[in-house]
Amino acid sequence: MSEQTKGATFVLQRIYVKDVSFESPKSPGAFLKQHKLSVALELNTSNISIGDDNFEVTLGLTITAKDEEKEEVIYLIELQQSGIFLIKGMTEESLAQTLGSFCPNVLFPYAREAIDSIVTKGSFPPLTLAPINFDAIYMQAKAHAEAKTASIQ
Repeated sequence: MSEQTKGATFVLQRIYVKDVSFESPKSPGAFLKQHKLSVALELNTSNISIGDDNFEVTLGLTITAKDEEKEEVIYLIELQQSGIFLIKGMTEESLAQTLGSFCPNVLFPYAREAIDSIVTKGSFPPLTLAPINFDAIYMQAKAHAEAKTASIQ
């Protein structure tokens, strides 16, 4: 264990769906033929302190499935998968990485299951999202923010 995390506390308090929306604008016509779908994923994360070393982390996913031929939206899902985490005893840098990378990694399997369930309840073929490297996304965002700060100075 590194010096930065020695004595640190990390406890998952709760995982929940904060907001969800499903649209199938071409129903019922969408069910009358087979579609070759192109699926786009937009992803974002956010976190807020809710006091007493508790943080709410939210993983936002927007899935847009379009017919490749007509470019029409067949279905659209917006999901905010959230969790409450008790985190204390970390350096500022370790806390930022935990909130920006580790917590979204914890939330993603729940979001992935919710997306698959919503798609199948909408009467479409199952959709299993590929794993996401939140560590790489966090490091990329951090490097981008540092470069932006350096260019301002």
